[in-house]
Amino acid sequence: MKLTKLKIGKNETPGNLLLAPMADVTNLAFRLLCRQNGADLTYTEMISVDALLNENQKSLLKGLSSPEDRPFGVQLVGSSPEKLREAALFIEDEYRPEIIDVNMGCPAKRITGTGCGSALLNSRTLVYEIISELTEVLKTPVTAKIRIFENDEKTLEIARLIEKAGASALTVHGRKARQMYSGSSDLKAIRSVKKELSIPVIANGDIRDEESAEVTLDFTGCDGLMIGRAAMGNPFVFKRIRHYLETGEKLEVDRQAQQLEDFKNYIALLEKYNLCSSTNLRMHAHWFTKGLCGSRQLREKINILKDGKAIIELIKNSSKEELGLTRLN
Repeated sequence: MKLTKLKIGKNETPGNLLLAPMADVTNLAFRLLCRQNGADLTYTEMISVDALLNENQKSLLKGLSSPEDRPFGVQLVGSSPEKLREAALFIEDEYRPEIIDVNMGCPAKRITGTGCGSALLNSRTLVYEIISELTEVLKTPVTAKIRIFENDEKTLEIARLIEKAGASALTVHGRKARQMYSGSSDLKAIRSVKKELSIPVIANGDIRDEESAEVTLDFTGCDGLMIGRAAMGNPFVFKRIRHYLETGEKLEVDRQAQQLEDFKNYIALLEKYNLCSSTNLRMHAHWFTKGLCGSRQLREKINILKDGKAIIELIKNSSKEELGLTRLN
């Protein structure tokens, strides 16, 4: 049994499988679907503190959470301690999340170009100031998500600094910022951080199936696993990993039928929470059909449709046979 409860600050999650915060992916509907499949804690898409403080908050935070979406974390991205503090206090007061996380790992140029994301790691002073500022004023546990450095000692220095500043947990993506998502996650670097800190450490990067989940937990000794890209269009990955870690056995599943059913359930949740207009359904449809035999035919149908409503009707009214999908052996 490798699944355990995860205690972050004053909060305890039912297990240690987490859905990573991902822009344009982890909206409320997708989080609920992953939760139904076994995710123990889910995170919102990263929220820009500049946008939160300067734009229409009602529009920006539409469908941020629901009573069924517990426990959940809100991830903020920014570089100003003062703005992060103001945004975090607003989020805490309005939504009462179990965790407020600071993005210190995103390598995208549009984020790092403004001094945010992984660019924050270049300033130890700023990292300490941000975390200490938030932990001093918030009742909500504060966490951070980082990437590793070229130099292992630098990674450990930042990790120690974040713990010293008062963070309740740390997530480590085992790639360097320059790698983006190429190459492999460095489990040795993650293990070193886990050995160094007394707060919970969550491993992130290359956790895509049962075996990689088991290896990551065993090798790093981390307190939890954060799953990101492997869940895109495949929320069932949580159920597979959970079952394997609990029993040592793999679930037998018709992958095609499962992914099609998941997509229909996802659409139903989008409609329930009125999120269709704010979701790129074509992009999500491609994720939900990725790797399936006959998916090219389905994508061709989707690509010629003009709006999300038409995509919804296609999926709702289609079976595997109608879509030209054949069963995987």
